[in-house]
Amino acid sequence: MIILSIIIIIMLPFLFFKLLIYVKKLVYTENMTMKVVLITGAATGIGEQLAYEYAKRGARLSLVDIRKENLGAVADMARSLGSPDVIIIGADVTKLEDSKWFVDETMNHFGQLDHLVNNAGVIGVPTLVEDFPNFTKYTSIMETNFWGAAYGTLYAIPHLKNSKGRIIVVASACGWFPIPRLSIYNASKAAIISFFETLRIELGWSIGITIATPGFINTNLASRVIEDEATMGRLPLGSAFECAKDIVKSACRGDMYVTNPSWVKVLFPCKVLFPELVDWGQRHIFELFQTLTKRRAINMLVSKNNQELKAE
Repeated sequence: MIILSIIIIIMLPFLFFKLLIYVKKLVYTENMTMKVVLITGAATGIGEQLAYEYAKRGARLSLVDIRKENLGAVADMARSLGSPDVIIIGADVTKLEDSKWFVDETMNHFGQLDHLVNNAGVIGVPTLVEDFPNFTKYTSIMETNFWGAAYGTLYAIPHLKNSKGRIIVVASACGWFPIPRLSIYNASKAAIISFFETLRIELGWSIGITIATPGFINTNLASRVIEDEATMGRLPLGSAFECAKDIVKSACRGDMYVTNPSWVKVLFPCKVLFPELVDWGQRHIFELFQTLTKRRAINMLVSKNNQELKAE
């Protein structure tokens, strides 16, 4: 009863405070003209679209990806969309020395850093935990998704403090609403969220942090997962263009969090308020998907056998 009373007393001033923040964000948005943005995993998917969104706002770009050969076309498009200066860097975010190098290269070329976008990530092959051949096969997921973001952030912090800049980290809704068969991926994204929420507290007001938690987005990465796991194809996929647009818009407004597609936001309060119900629903949906997958495999096998018999 006492706790409920305290919540009621606090709620009114809190809502008023939230209203003021909302109005401020409507009025003020960061002008990115000539500011410097470093984006990891910029060759395809969300990272590529983020580069285009920042380019439209007149930002100068440092594009990083392990596949440097794919960055040239992205850089050309970014220039055509309005970016006055773009550099490309081939680097592996899982290597500490590479992370230091791409931050140093950005500073040497531009002399400043305003936004660091930790976007590089991998998913891996969907697998049940009990079917793991060995855990070492999946360490690369954590190395890329978690350490790949932490390493670059470590070297960028001093420069972002000087510019009073911002860190944007592309996590996933799977970090707080896990999907079966993606346990290591889910864990890596949960680790990212926790790490950057902690960092936000430690840094105070010196550097802003926006945590993006998109749902499944229609990218090459998602397409490869769907190829390996047909049931994933039943999940509604969001647009990489719309996702990137929301992320950049939220970052420039100074938002703490951003989620795209918007319907994914409903999942978080549901999980907090009704954890047993959500758990029950996830289990039954997963079991249904498993049944449908087995039926599909049987039907394909039967169809193949029938075709072979006809051929004979």
